[in-house]
Order: sequence, then structure tokens, then C-alpha cells
Amino acid sequence: MRKRELKNIEWSIGIIAIILCIIGLVALFSATQEAEHDEFNKQCIWLVVSIIISVIVMFINYETMVKVSPIFYGIFIILLLVVLFTTPINGASSWFDIGFFSLQPGEFAKIFVILFLTYGINRVQQRDKRDINKPIQLLIILSILAVPILLIIKQPDYGTAAAFMVSAIFMLITAGIDKKYIIATILLVVISIPLVYHLVLPEHAKQRIDIFLNPESDPRGAGYNIIQSKLAIGAGGLTGMGLLKGNQTQLGFLYPKTTDFIFAVIGEEMGFLVAGTIIILYVMLITKCLYVAKTAKDESGSLIASGITGIFVFHMIENIGMVMGLLPITGVPLPFISYGGSSLITNFICIALLLNISSKRQKTIFVK
Repeated sequence: MRKRELKNIEWSIGIIAIILCIIGLVALFSATQEAEHDEFNKQCIWLVVSIIISVIVMFINYETMVKVSPIFYGIFIILLLVVLFTTPINGASSWFDIGFFSLQPGEFAKIFVILFLTYGINRVQQRDKRDINKPIQLLIILSILAVPILLIIKQPDYGTAAAFMVSAIFMLITAGIDKKYIIATILLVVISIPLVYHLVLPEHAKQRIDIFLNPESDPRGAGYNIIQSKLAIGAGGLTGMGLLKGNQTQLGFLYPKTTDFIFAVIGEEMGFLVAGTIIILYVMLITKCLYVAKTAKDESGSLIASGITGIFVFHMIENIGMVMGLLPITGVPLPFISYGGSSLITNFICIALLLNISSKRQKTIFVK
């Protein structure tokens, strides 16, 4: 990487990611003391692995990655098919159990679907950028997205499937999709919600929505986790109860406290000040991602950065929202903070791609 490219890199994106990781590790250390910090130790290893992989990705031209994306897209479609035949974990066939760790192909697929969507959009827009609005061309683009989404829903993992959709929306808006398609999609979603609820969703998914609307209807069953989460956040107050001192966290009432509900651990033991700081850091990260998308040297860079922005936006809003009882529980991890090797590596690859794209920016030349 040349000196000029190093100067162009939006280093603040990487710094924010590291700060979030440090907060996450502190929370994990506290949340895993009864298990002799097993998950904390593993997360430290995953952080080192993630940083090494992200450095490698930074030195690979993102345009090259877009060109080879069809191959990796095909590989991960096969993995998403094969994982359906594995033993379910917590009711979902989403992981390959490989001894020391579990590999979640749906997480890594986010990257290659974004890259392949970029490839597809570029092909469609070769002659004219407005070709994205031709129905047949748009259907081709959507088919790229539909295959992994259907396979992930089959697992079932509705949170990850929704993340794919939000990412694709960000990319299509960047590509210049006509507003009529956006309006039609919104109307279709609104109309189909009751039909999907009654005819498509399985019972456990319906139960999550019902509990979201009224968690007190089953306080000892399906509503238990969200009630404990809200109790934990409320007990934390402004400055928190202190590390290793949270009642819901340390007495085992909060579950799963290292993944889905890690934000509740932070709210209880570190208080509103740290929890609020995390939200501010995410807003800064998303703002920087959008800036990279806006200033990218080409359409491919803008599309990739927009897709990654969509992933971060959805995960932040959904995880924090579900922990606070504002959104249904979907099992979506909090980026850089929740425990999980696949999630952490994927997030750092996304950061590496953003840094890669920002390094290729051309400085604006003003002509008088």
C-alpha cells in the first residue's frame, strides 16, 4: 500500500471498532466469571485472529474481490445448504461445530453477498446506470439476494435474513433505484405483515412477536428473558452497579448474557453513561461508513460501503432495541461487543473493506 493511500485511510473507523471491542471484552470478563472466563478468553483469541485477517484484506484491492465474488458466493451458497443438515443448536441449524469453535456461514455470507451484489449491479449498469430500474434487470439483482435469504430463513435465522435485506436496500438506493420501487415495497410489506404472521411464520416466531407486544403475559416462560433484560438496564442507573456486581448478570437471571443480551450487562454494571457512549460510537461509525460510501472513487466502492453500512445499522438498532423491549427478539449480535468468532471476524473484514475503499479515494481538486 502506497504512502498516499495510507494517508487517505479513514483510520477513525478502525479506532471506533477497537474501542467497542474493548468495552465488549470488559463486559464479557464480568459476565463469564462463573465459567472461569472461558468465552472471554476465546473472544480475545478471536480478536487477534480478526485483526490479522483484516490487515490481509486491507492489502487486497476491493475491485479484485468483486471480480472473484461469484466463486465465493457459490461456495457459501453450498455451505448454507450443507449447514441445514447439521444438528440444531438452540433450535437453529446455523453452525458447523468444528471442535474448538463453531463456524456460522450465514455471518461470512454477508460479505460475499455484498460483493456479488456489487458485481451484479455493475454488470447491469454497464451501459446505463438507469438500467437498474428495468424490471428484468432488477429481478436478476434480487435473485442474487433471494437465494441466501431463503436458505437462512430455512435454518431458521430471521435476524440474519433481515440484515441481508437492509443491506441490499442501502445498496439499491446507492445504485439509483427509482422511488416507485421503494414505495411499492413499503406498501407490499405493510399489506403482507398480517398474512405473513398468520400463514408463514412458525409458532416460535409468532410467540416472539406476541411476547414483544406483551412480555408480562408469560413472565416465567417466553417473556422471562426480556423482562430480566429491562430489569438489568433499569437497575444500572447512571453509573451502573459496578463490574462483577450486577444482580441479574451475576446471579444468572440474564440469558444469554454474552451474546444477545450483552448490552443489558453493560447497562446494569456500567450504567447509562457507558451504554449511551456505545450508541454514540455506533452513530459515529455509521456516519463514517456513509462518508466512505460518498467519497469512494468508483461505484463499486460506494456500493460495498453502503451494504456494510446497512449491516451495521440493522445490527445496532435491532440488538439494542430488542434488549430494551422496543423490538422483537431475533438473536442478532451486537457488532464488536457480543461474543462470537464468526461475527467478530466478519465485522473486522467489513472494517478492512471500508479502510481499503477509503485508501483509494482521490483528493478533490478545485479549479478557479
